[in-house]
Amino acid sequence: MSHVFARHSKSAPRKAVRGAGVYMYDTDGRAYFDGSGGAAVSCLGHGDADVIAAVQAQVAQLSYAHTSFFTSDPAEELADRLVADAPGDLDKVYFVSGGSEAVEAALKLARQYFVEIDQPQRHRFIARRQSYHGNTLGALATGGNQWRKQAFAPIMTETSLIAPCYAYRGQRDDETPFDYGQRVANELETELLRLGPDTVIAFVAEPVVGATLGAVPPVEGYFKRIREICDQYGVLLILDEVMCGMGRTGTLFAHEQEGITADIVTIAKGLGAGYQPIGAMMCTAAIHQAIADGTGFFQHGHTYIGHPTACAAGNAVVKKLTAGLVERSATMGARLQDALVAEFGQHPHIGDIRGRGLFRGLEVVADRSGKTPFDPALGVNKQIKQTAMDNGLACYPMGGTVDGQMGDHVLLAPPFILEDHHIDEIVTKLKQTFDAVL
Repeated sequence: MSHVFARHSKSAPRKAVRGAGVYMYDTDGRAYFDGSGGAAVSCLGHGDADVIAAVQAQVAQLSYAHTSFFTSDPAEELADRLVADAPGDLDKVYFVSGGSEAVEAALKLARQYFVEIDQPQRHRFIARRQSYHGNTLGALATGGNQWRKQAFAPIMTETSLIAPCYAYRGQRDDETPFDYGQRVANELETELLRLGPDTVIAFVAEPVVGATLGAVPPVEGYFKRIREICDQYGVLLILDEVMCGMGRTGTLFAHEQEGITADIVTIAKGLGAGYQPIGAMMCTAAIHQAIADGTGFFQHGHTYIGHPTACAAGNAVVKKLTAGLVERSATMGARLQDALVAEFGQHPHIGDIRGRGLFRGLEVVADRSGKTPFDPALGVNKQIKQTAMDNGLACYPMGGTVDGQMGDHVLLAPPFILEDHHIDEIVTKLKQTFDAVL
């Protein structure tokens, strides 16, 4: 009997023993195509020799140095690399161990920034329904994933939530995609005016919504309007790219495709590609300067921030991403989308197929014409996950897609190194799964 505190106590997880390329293997030697990269993490696949060598070399030289005493070459090099490739004025990088930590650091920095510039009355955050920003209390409070939040609501700070940009369900028949985007973006201004604009710290959003909605991209012009509203009322724009960033959607930073800049960006998952736990918060020079000119001390920190070995892995990963793999994500993502549409575009229980790059979602419905979701009691997403695993495909189904209770989707986020025949394998195994479950 295992002494590991598992995520689910009512079923025993399979045990992974090795990974190679796009596959993982269990104790019986059975192969699973890693169709979701874990949780959109394994962008390089498994067993990448260059990243392994970088980790081994760093461990042999300097495995750890606490950031209250030292910086390190890997941290400095990775920060330089990220800033050089980042859009806009992002200029400083704060390394952490994962996505939730990155969001937590972003929230605290945003609050401290306003304290430092003598606007301490700003204490509120606005985010979107059906979003997810992490599982620490601050990050969880900011997100709009209701089933994750419900049990902990009494001990969390309150966040205002506006509508997501979710055209499949939100766009009216009499609206163009652009008009729809402007309407839901303007909800931010309405909420700012309701709360009092000078009480709000920041608006927090995923450029492409990940786990909660299933790879939902914004319509054209949505984020430009969001940026205008933030600028008008002096509110910071925090973009959460933990899942959709680092090339996953076809550009290194997901928000590059929106033609906007951010004040703070969070990244993780693909930054370490699973070889080391690492995340980062990036901010503009102006935000950092406010801290430097004030107390000079960011009131935050964890034991493993700026970990040299994790940063060495991140360096090796980002080198590979920027040497052609980001572009490959865009190219292979378009091929995956075409294959999914060809097979499931008229499926009676697949309502929408969406996403960008190698970040794709399929929304599962009971009735395609009416977009009616399945009864949550059926546990369709759980059945899909289990059956897909039985078929040798690891994917990322979730429930509560529509409103936190109703709706199911399947998220796909395969490694960027996949080949055309792997796309065929994904589609074939998904078809087998849907035939069995739906």
